[in-house]
Amino acid sequence: MAILHLEHLAIDLQTAGRLRRVVHDVTFRLAEGEAVGLVGESGAGKSLTSRAVIRLLPDGARVHGAILMEGRSITDMSRESLRSYRLSEVAMIFQDPRAHVNPVRRVGDFLTEALVERGEDRKKALEIVTGLLATVGIEDAERRMRQYPHELSGGLLQRVMIAAALSISPKLLLADEPTTALDVTTQSDVMVHLDAQRRGRGLAMVFVTHDLELAIAVCDRIAVLYAGHLVEDSPAAHLHEKALHPYTRGLLASRPSPTLRRERLAAIPGRPLSGLEVQEGCVFCSRCAHAQERCQKERPVLRELGDARVACHRAEELLEGGRSGGADGAEFEVRVGDRG
Repeated sequence: MAILHLEHLAIDLQTAGRLRRVVHDVTFRLAEGEAVGLVGESGAGKSLTSRAVIRLLPDGARVHGAILMEGRSITDMSRESLRSYRLSEVAMIFQDPRAHVNPVRRVGDFLTEALVERGEDRKKALEIVTGLLATVGIEDAERRMRQYPHELSGGLLQRVMIAAALSISPKLLLADEPTTALDVTTQSDVMVHLDAQRRGRGLAMVFVTHDLELAIAVCDRIAVLYAGHLVEDSPAAHLHEKALHPYTRGLLASRPSPTLRRERLAAIPGRPLSGLEVQEGCVFCSRCAHAQERCQKERPVLRELGDARVACHRAEELLEGGRSGGADGAEFEVRVGDRG
């Protein structure tokens, strides 16, 4: 049985006095010890999808479809069951640690709060979190426990957030762009510790990021979202050679390469659409160099293709073009990035 199963997840939010759909259709499974990366531009629905798993959506939000944790419905949980679920089974690491800690409480109080809340002896809780600080790369843990959040750098505070998430020994870890607020060097260091702890503990993880290359490096599978829709779900190891959706290929082409010299960095044309702006047809149609009349009128369904799933009418052509290396393949590779 999957640890986490999302089936046709859709989310409506209160916007301008009425409910409007922002996440339309997200379906995937996450096995024990597996990591899936949710990737896409701003407005794709990545953070809302992850927050729905822990029921931290804005007031008035409505969730459709199924969110199952080991077969149990998250949306149907009672208040008491939800509290137990958050204290023992799932933990979340947020992208801005300073926005999610109480600035007037010491670090030690923040770290031990969940353990004490579920009945752990405070002395034992302090021992647990002190050890965790060392495992995530924080030296002199006892001194850090006495400090306030403003006395820690962004990198140290994000490590504190990771330790807090791990303290309850969760089965599922939700990491919502945990390195966004950090400099590049610190990002790398934090991700090394996070990935090591995730693998060492056998945790399932949903990793939300804008950085496709980072997701490929730390995840087993990549789920690509666009305008509130899941457009591709592929093994991370195969994505560079076998990306199936034009949007995924556009994201890959837009990354700087240390080996390939270009006069101009490729870019996906147009602007990213949010789930609020979805019209009929393929959601990526307005930015796709390969859109045809069918794409404008008929929305592709997510379907299996080899070891992946894709929502694109022309996925087979795209895959064959890439394999052949001929004129068609070159057209696919260039036009996605350079269409003006």
